[in-house]
Amino acid sequence: MSVERLRGLWRDGKPVSAAWLSTTDGLIAETVARGGFDVLVLDMQHGMAIGPDRAAAWLQAVGNADVAALARVPWNEPVHIQYILDAGADGVIVPLVASPAEAARAAGACRYPPLGFRSWGPNRARYRAEGDYLTWANEQVLCFALIEHIDAVNQIEAIVQTPGLDGVFIGPNDLGFSMGQLPGRHDEQHAAACRRVVEVARAADRVAGFYAGGGPAEALRHVDQGFNFCPIASDVGLIRDGAAAAIERFQRG
Repeated sequence: MSVERLRGLWRDGKPVSAAWLSTTDGLIAETVARGGFDVLVLDMQHGMAIGPDRAAAWLQAVGNADVAALARVPWNEPVHIQYILDAGADGVIVPLVASPAEAARAAGACRYPPLGFRSWGPNRARYRAEGDYLTWANEQVLCFALIEHIDAVNQIEAIVQTPGLDGVFIGPNDLGFSMGQLPGRHDEQHAAACRRVVEVARAADRVAGFYAGGGPAEALRHVDQGFNFCPIASDVGLIRDGAAAAIERFQRG
């Protein structure tokens, strides 16, 4: 799944199947990449010991599969964003974007001048395009702002209008923290905030994502609400659930 095809699914109004990866083991990454997902997301913020060098190796491991590869970078810093893009990622999800200025910082780091301020040095990324990588990158690289604070919700109309920003992605638990709510204990006020984000994003023709930790069933509930980018599985979850299912089947006899 090239990033062009991924964009095409969203243009056609279709949700995408996504997997969230928290390890950089090459065999696990390649196996998941060949499972048929539309897009994989490497978690460099909360994943296990995922530094720049291991992230680059992860991108090489999934590079031969028909899947788009994004990364949630550790923070809204151009050095993090530009490194993973130079290593060949198709785009980034940027944590804790809480204002239009922070959204512009994230988007600007993804685009070369005059659209942004990304520094030239694509290294492995040049293999993502035939010929003119600069033009390809400015047109195709994806940038998502993680909406994880009520301040971002209150400014969502301005955030989604940020040039170069392709969409927003809700981190429900950190959003809950900013509203005085613990993980998994979210009330109607939280639900209303999420509805506002997806409605504003879709009205502005932006992608709306939601981190659905409950698997396909939870992801489908969010798709019904209008979200079109919801992870349906994780590498750790697939291994855990597969192991549990094998044990349960064996014990049944």
